[in-house]
Amino acid sequence: MISKPKFKIGRRLGAGVYDKCQTPKFSASSPKFGGPNARRPKALSEYGVQLIEKQKIRFSYGITERQLSNYVKKASHIKGAGTAEKFYEELEARLDNVVYRMGLAASRRAARQMVSHGHFIVNNHKITIPSYEVKVGDVVKIREGSKIKKIFDNLTERLKDYNSPSWMTFDVTKMEGNILAKPKNVETFLDLNAVLEFYSR
Repeated sequence: MISKPKFKIGRRLGAGVYDKCQTPKFSASSPKFGGPNARRPKALSEYGVQLIEKQKIRFSYGITERQLSNYVKKASHIKGAGTAEKFYEELEARLDNVVYRMGLAASRRAARQMVSHGHFIVNNHKITIPSYEVKVGDVVKIREGSKIKKIFDNLTERLKDYNSPSWMTFDVTKMEGNILAKPKNVETFLDLNAVLEFYSR
């Protein structure tokens, strides 16, 4: 559980860490992003840069140090694929992230709570583990008893202008989504290679 205020974490690691920090108001008030109290940033060592990138991933996905380390180890032992690509796939394939990417939750933290409360079914099985790994071909559904919950009110309206990543779809009429392919990294905020280098020390 993250206990530090999101604002402070966003100022230290970048606005991309949290959705709530990606606003003009946040940018204007933050010295790091050109606010009225802006200061010249200190030059970081290679280790310092890698450490910040590691923290960006931890807070962005809401995972622990142990979970992050395990994802790196798993990606490093997979043959026939780029380590950074596999690392990204492991992070994105978490069920809480999939729920977030489908537009069903305002943040990964909210998605994690929704999964923990048993609102989703994967391939006809209720899953309450946020870190559950979805695979190509999996079907993610909103549980029948959860469709009337307030958190899913006005879902059609909320998703009207939302574009989910190309590797997944969500049919609001059926209240279910499909995993079409493996996630492709189009993220510019996170430097996955720097994190891999950090753990290879």
